[in-house]
This record gives sequence, structure tokens and C-alpha cells, in this order.
Amino acid sequence: MNVLVIDVGGTNVKILATGQTDVRKLSSGPMMTAEAMAEGVRQLAQGWRYEAVAIGYPGVVVRDRPVTEPHNLGPGWVNFDYRAAFGCPVKVINDAAMQALGSFRHGKLLFLGLGTGLGSTLVVDGIVVPMELAHLPYRDATFEDYVGERALLRDGKRKWRRRVADVVKRLAAALVPDDVVIGGGNVRLLESLPPGCRAGDNANAFAGGFRLWAPSANKPPATATTTAKRKPAVKRSGARSATARKAGRAGVTA
Repeated sequence: MNVLVIDVGGTNVKILATGQTDVRKLSSGPMMTAEAMAEGVRQLAQGWRYEAVAIGYPGVVVRDRPVTEPHNLGPGWVNFDYRAAFGCPVKVINDAAMQALGSFRHGKLLFLGLGTGLGSTLVVDGIVVPMELAHLPYRDATFEDYVGERALLRDGKRKWRRRVADVVKRLAAALVPDDVVIGGGNVRLLESLPPGCRAGDNANAFAGGFRLWAPSANKPPATATTTAKRKPAVKRSGARSATARKAGRAGVTA
């Protein structure tokens, strides 16, 4: 299957299709609507073949549908018909969740995306658990107010870096992950990563989008329940086991 992956950000919309190597992008910003995005992407993707679309969306997504409008883009995203706009099946996932899925290796992954805002998600044994940690209370505002793009411009790199380290430490302590990935466009501005963290890569968003349409993405992970051997059927009343029959032949009362 040829898939078109769309990574919607507050500054740019980036796209990549199966078999392609060069990412294409167009500017977004606070005036971009869902309709404008779809029209721009269709034009940008001319010459590429695709039969399905994966969209990384900067907001809350439930069952492939945005349920909140994005904070850093224009209106009209929640009720937009994405399948009709692209003329093929579409899967929508939170943008941080898509990059997290592309970054996943094992166990429980906490992904934090430093960009226009603060993206966050967990991936547990390959299952994506989107989260909205950015808007939880922190100090006298929210996490995003201290580590998002506006905080970086307002407070400067030195103070912003200290806040990033503190936020990562708090969230990791609360969620106890096996792996922490810090991604997003602003990860490059960190002089060093917090202990136990590794840097993400924006290219992982595309890997996550392709994984969404991979056949294995729709299968539940193996668990103790699904991998355990089936228990022997309960014997009907009066039936004698092989041990009992042997005992009987040997003259021993079972």
C-alpha cells in the first residue's frame, strides 16, 4: 500500500509518501484551516501515488477524528471530512503520538515533543496512548507555558533549558517509563539531554505514519493471555485419566 503521511505543525505542514525520500512542506500558522491544509497538500503531493493517508494532528484525536481545535492553527478541523478531501481512507492520530510510534523500541516509552507547544504520549508494548500533559498545571500556568515556543522566546534559552529539564524529571517520575524520547523541532536547542533520555528525530513522525497502515499495527501485542498454552479440557464426570488406567492395570487403587 502506498501511504501519504502528513505531519501538521504550527509552523509547517510536512508530507512524505511511500517510496519517496524528499520531504515536501508548506507553511501553516494561525490562519490555516483544515480545508486549506487539504488543498495545499493535494497540490504539494502532485506526482506521488498514494492509496491511504496518515495525518499527525496537533490536538486531541479520538477514533481517527479530531475532537478539539488546534491551539496554533485556524478553525474547522473537528468536523472536516478528511476522507472526502483526499479521496481515500484516512487515519488521524495526535502528532506527538505519531512521532512516538515511529520512535518506539520496547516496553513503555514516554515521548515529549518540544515545538510550538509540548506534545506528549506514551507507547506501551506497541500500543499508542495519546496524552495531553501540556495543559496540566505547572507553577502559575501550564507545562506548555514554560517549555513551548513562546516560553523560549520570552525567557531565553538558559532558563528554558532549566525548565525543560525540570518538566522531564517530573513527568518521568510520575509515569515511570522504560525509555524517554525528547523530540520536536526544538530538541536541537538543548545543550545536553536530561539523564536517561534520548533525542528523537522529526523523521520518526513519518515512520510512525507508515506504521499506522502496516498490517501489524492493527494486531494486539502478544500477552500472557494470548500466548499461554490452552488448558486441557475438563474431563467429563466418570472419565478415567491415563494415570488412573495405568494404576488400575497395575492393581493399584487410584
